[in-house]
Amino acid sequence: MRGLGSDNAEVPSVAISGLTIHDGAVPTEVSRHQAYQAAATAFVVLFWIVGVSLWGLPFFYDFMVQQFGWTRAQVTSGNALSRLVVGPMFGFLIGWIVDRFGPRRVMMIGILTAAAALVGLGWTSSIGMFYLFYFCNALGYMCGGPLPNQVLLTRWFDRSRGKAMGFAYLGIGIGGAAVPWMSHALVRHFGWQAALQILGLSIAVISLPLAALLQEPPPARTTATAVELASPTTALRKGSFYLLTLGSMCSIAAVSGAQQNLKLFLSLDRHFTQSDAAGVLSLVLAFSIAGRLLIGWLADRLSKKYVMLLTYLLVAAGIPLLFFAGSNRPLLLVAAAIFGIGLGGDYMIVPLMTAEIFGIEILGRLLGVIVIAGGVAEAAAPWAVGRLRDVTGSYASSCLILVGIALLGALAVLGLPERGESRE
Repeated sequence: MRGLGSDNAEVPSVAISGLTIHDGAVPTEVSRHQAYQAAATAFVVLFWIVGVSLWGLPFFYDFMVQQFGWTRAQVTSGNALSRLVVGPMFGFLIGWIVDRFGPRRVMMIGILTAAAALVGLGWTSSIGMFYLFYFCNALGYMCGGPLPNQVLLTRWFDRSRGKAMGFAYLGIGIGGAAVPWMSHALVRHFGWQAALQILGLSIAVISLPLAALLQEPPPARTTATAVELASPTTALRKGSFYLLTLGSMCSIAAVSGAQQNLKLFLSLDRHFTQSDAAGVLSLVLAFSIAGRLLIGWLADRLSKKYVMLLTYLLVAAGIPLLFFAGSNRPLLLVAAAIFGIGLGGDYMIVPLMTAEIFGIEILGRLLGVIVIAGGVAEAAAPWAVGRLRDVTGSYASSCLILVGIALLGALAVLGLPERGESRE
């Protein structure tokens, strides 16, 4: 398959139980074990770093608003400001480090930083310290989240890369679906601040040993021609790279703008009980599990460009249903299914499409740039939605804007090449 590393003829691969792994030498039981260990570790790390640490934090926003008197814009701006700082400062550098030295050490740093962030957020009552620990949370996400895990799996797996990525990204969906209930139970027994601290400690205790035992993946091997084509400078001169970045930014903005304000909307606007609000959040993220499996399966069989387009259209369709369903339970179920499936495929399809067009040799650096851009969108959208709600007293305008942004991302995807055309 072109654009998936198969034009690197020096790197043999081996099919194992439906998955295909890269190996620079004769495949052995050790290499098979290491590939599966990498997928399992990515699953657990993404469960905690993204499913719990990222998607779980909005569950606590209404407690902060009620206890400290902060506004919706303030509690959502922690994510905004931290992403705007961390992405531009560290995104490309972290991508370069991952390409040069491998993802394992970077992942371990991210785990420790994310754990410290949640412990700190559960301790502080100062808005200044809130921003500081949210900065740590963003750095933990950058170092331990999708970027190193995407490179890890892309190097280990070849033709079944979509399935491997889909399996690992189940961790995000399962973590995101479980964290509202985990958080609700912890809050009831210990209070919301202690609940955050317990979740933070759990990140380090469970994820760090697995990452420490992880083997670095075999480095990508390239021919002289592939080295030239794989130059970051060459990639950055391609219009397809900017369309890919724009599409990613738009979809991430739409997803994060809706998801991070959903608990506030349900709890404070619709007056759902904590249990009912947790149920809706959990339902959305439970459907994201199906989305990851579906999008990963489709990406291995169909054009990744059109799988990406489908993902973005699902996001655009799901947002208005979520915000206008009211207390209509059947409609909420449909909304959670559509938006959840789109959410599940959103982050996963970007590295697959990047590898499809540009190959895997510089994947870390390209994803570093895309993560910077996506981080800006992910930072600005929730804050802008919260701010607009504070000003207008309604989420209606914000909802329509988010749909328009998602559709803009879909238009950008239509301009992308297929199957590595931009590498020729």
